[in-house]
Amino acid sequence: MADTLQPRDQDDLLEAMTWAADKGSPLEIVGSGSKRSLGRTMQCSATLDLRAFAGIEEYEAAELVLTAGAATPLAEIEIALAEAGQMLAFEPMDTGALLGVEMSGTLGGLLACNLSGPRRIRAGAARDHFLGFSAVSGRAERFKAGGKVVKNVTGYDLCKLLAGSHGTLAALCEVSLKVLPRPEKTRTVLVFGLSEERAVEAMGAALSSSNEPSGAAFLPAKLAAHSGVDYVSGAGSSVTAMRVEGVDVSVDARCQALRELLGAFGETEELHSSRSLKFWREIRDVVPFAGDDRVVWRISVPPAAGGALARKLIDAQPCELFMDWGGGLLWVAMSTGGDGDDGGGAALHKAAAAAGGHASCVRASAALRGHIDVFQPMSPALDGLTRRLKDGFDPAGILNPGRMYAGI
Repeated sequence: MADTLQPRDQDDLLEAMTWAADKGSPLEIVGSGSKRSLGRTMQCSATLDLRAFAGIEEYEAAELVLTAGAATPLAEIEIALAEAGQMLAFEPMDTGALLGVEMSGTLGGLLACNLSGPRRIRAGAARDHFLGFSAVSGRAERFKAGGKVVKNVTGYDLCKLLAGSHGTLAALCEVSLKVLPRPEKTRTVLVFGLSEERAVEAMGAALSSSNEPSGAAFLPAKLAAHSGVDYVSGAGSSVTAMRVEGVDVSVDARCQALRELLGAFGETEELHSSRSLKFWREIRDVVPFAGDDRVVWRISVPPAAGGALARKLIDAQPCELFMDWGGGLLWVAMSTGGDGDDGGGAALHKAAAAAGGHASCVRASAALRGHIDVFQPMSPALDGLTRRLKDGFDPAGILNPGRMYAGI
């Protein structure tokens, strides 16, 4: 069994990193442990438990900035923001339902994985709200980047580098984020009975209009039937959804304009308050694929390519999928055929690349994650750049080694 290192502060963390670097001892970085099954399987001699780096340290609601320990539970952050009428605008998903875990994810974990939800099309990704941090690299060196203000232009933008690095470059200690006011009102316009390609056309029309949807998603009939929202489950057809947020009068006017615009595509309906919020939580947290053992892939492509890619995948092999981000994000569930099966990985990587995007495996068994390409294979040039970055931050290769790619 691997040893567990539990640093109490940055001095302890620095000492642990120094020991690991000197010994060449690989470390698995863990906050709450909610995302341990994301990425490739690793062989580490010790676990670096960062739970001591928790707690909101500074929250200036008037300045729209929050600073907290990297291991602060996301649930704690969201409660504090809700009390001030604010939110994390990039709408990070809760991976608990999909991965079958009960613990809350942490602030550092969601940034390390760059998790962004349906509002990404309007508000940007997690990395776009990441203002600054303090961390310890695999060189056993403390370093900081960014700051605690929204308009920060100092130094290299290392926040964007660490966002999505899955803990392979540094252990985050403290992070600062931009927050935004919570919308006064939320409504969702539904269009029924569209095909994947037609749904992408409808979402594109809505997103390119002046009505400013903050979410655009598509559920095929079978998945819509299992929604916890009655208007969706009772539709008896596919459901294409466009969310509108803002002040009361504006939301009403824009929903009416959207229904007139989308009436050319099919029958429309409208979700109010609680139903709308519940529906977008289901999309955000990939609830349609919770509770089963299928392999789940996440494919990001240009939105205009989403419909054709969805049809291609459905026609090529047995799978279920739904779309978010106006067709730019496809969630795909596939069954495995036993030993030697790659969970559809090779075909999905090829199809995603042909559509101008990339595919990554979000849920699979440890055995499967041990022998497939969990993330999109890199070109030789990108592979070389990635390895040089890894060497710059973690030359001994001690931080989550191999979690993203072999040898990195």
